[in-house]
Amino acid sequence: MVKDYPLADLQDVVIDPVLPSEDRFLSFVQQIKNPYCFRCGKFTVHTEFSGEVSLEDRVKQILL
Repeated sequence: MVKDYPLADLQDVVIDPVLPSEDRFLSFVQQIKNPYCFRCGKFTVHTEFSGEVSLEDRVKQILL
């Protein structure tokens, strides 16, 4: 059974800049719930990655 749930809004995510990078990453993932599909205001963002770069590496690049 697939459950419908509201997508997390990126604008609601708050990251404490004093946390170590791994903790910032974990905080982001916990808040956004699904880093592949989320909202940013009224827009839905669906991400896909190809190649040799993982989602974890991309998110770390953004947060560092």
